[in-house]
Amino acid sequence: MFNSGLITALSKHETPFYYYDLDLLAQTLDAAKQASAELGFHVHYALKANFNERLLKHVLEAGFGADCVSGNEVKKAIDIGFDPTKIVFAGVGKSDKEITFALSQNIFAFNVESIQELHIIDQLAANQGKKASVALRINPNVDAQTHHYITTGLDENKFGIAHWELADAIEALRSCPHIELIGIHFHIGSQITDLNVFKSLCVKVNELNNWFDERGFRLKVLNVGGGLGVDYHEPDARPIPDFKSYFTVFSDFLERKAGQEVHFELGRALVSQCGSLVSRVLYVKNGIKKNFLILDAGMTELMRPALYQAYHHIQKLSPVPAGTTKDQVHYDVVGPICESSDCFGKEVQLAPSERGDLIAIRTAGAYGEVMASHYNLRNEIRYVYSDQL
Repeated sequence: MFNSGLITALSKHETPFYYYDLDLLAQTLDAAKQASAELGFHVHYALKANFNERLLKHVLEAGFGADCVSGNEVKKAIDIGFDPTKIVFAGVGKSDKEITFALSQNIFAFNVESIQELHIIDQLAANQGKKASVALRINPNVDAQTHHYITTGLDENKFGIAHWELADAIEALRSCPHIELIGIHFHIGSQITDLNVFKSLCVKVNELNNWFDERGFRLKVLNVGGGLGVDYHEPDARPIPDFKSYFTVFSDFLERKAGQEVHFELGRALVSQCGSLVSRVLYVKNGIKKNFLILDAGMTELMRPALYQAYHHIQKLSPVPAGTTKDQVHYDVVGPICESSDCFGKEVQLAPSERGDLIAIRTAGAYGEVMASHYNLRNEIRYVYSDQL
């Protein structure tokens, strides 16, 4: 990905910044579109992964819908040009104001996460003289086998309606004249690389699809969420996820009834690999027990390592000066923020580095810039796009 010409072009820009490879983004979106279209599946892009406007316009051009988890994300999607009839609104804590706005825009559906929320949406829809389409987000108690901070489908998680609440949910639906149940929704977690996890999800979806059918609810939509992982360790070896195998799992194991649509909510898998955080070495501190590379980027630019202990491949872009040893050195790669957790990686093997060297932190296109903060009164994050070089 980073050839000498690209590195020379990037070195002219003030760091830190996010570099976005728009060609790779287009290839990834095309691969996902082809693989899903062949099976008649519907894809909504999860804005929470990255709502950079340049990236959103590419997603829009690919024909995907939008998956939003806040009122402002709904507004952003509409402002960018997403068709409201392709927008779903999820989130465990939707405010009345957010729901009212989404209703006014006639979005496709609300993914409802509690029985109380059903009643609130019913009341707010009545105020507008409308009928709201909803999908019940059900917690299937499926272990995503990923980091516990990004697991969302277990009984211990805050998300979704528990299976023992479903009878009460049915009663609530029948008492809410301004709500129409169009489907059921699931999202069990993120960064899932074992496709067998999705097979287990399909078994649960099939059981619940039949359960609702037996009670007189013929569902239009089976929304199985997202969660497909990417290769953080070898981003150049596998820059585009295996969408075909992913979608095939659902084609093979979901038992769809006549006319049922299958919807997905992909975020990370579509945008992660196209983004890298590019930084410079400010200082090198070599010690007895530790060698530190102190970068001008920190947890304020990329929170994932501090928040999730997430791994990102760290790559030195600057060449090793002639006559310098090329033996690898173990560095703790850290940022300038006044927190000990401001660390991108420990004992990272890199060629000997010095002040001014350019460093890339890879696979940062998802949950990177969207989590950026002004802690320590940091500057706004900068962007460089491949079509600007």
